[in-house]
Amino acid sequence: MSNRPGGFVHVTRADGTVLITHHGRPAATLRGAQAARFLNEVETGDAQLVMARWTGNYKRGNERAGRRRGRG
Repeated sequence: MSNRPGGFVHVTRADGTVLITHHGRPAATLRGAQAARFLNEVETGDAQLVMARWTGNYKRGNERAGRRRGRG
């Protein structure tokens, strides 16, 4: 099993707005300077990891410890 995020897709609209979806559901909408920074980052890095970070939808490393203690 991989800890790598997946299921993210981004679409750039004609007006420059970027829509990020996760498994078909809207996760973030970026406009203006934010959209430009995001698109630059996607071009230079791993797109799935970049989208996970921008949406805040990624594992933070503490999930396994909580499961061991019976909290989740």
